[in-house]
Amino acid sequence: MTDPRATVVCAECALEETFATLGAARTAIEIHRTETGHDAAWELGRLASGVERAGDDAGVCGREACANPDSPLASRE
Repeated sequence: MTDPRATVVCAECALEETFATLGAARTAIEIHRTETGHDAAWELGRLASGVERAGDDAGVCGREACANPDSPLASRE
């Protein structure tokens, strides 16, 4: 894979794996968390800084604690 979209890493073990899609990386994180109890994270490939900020503000990792509640991009469900 020449330009991975995401690399999943775990500080608690030797896990480090690259993925071509963000969906596959997120699935790997959830599987790793379920199987080991470790809190793996992803390192995203090249994205524009505005895209990264918008994602952070919207809480795209799926956890409420990650969202910026003051952002107009935050989910208001």
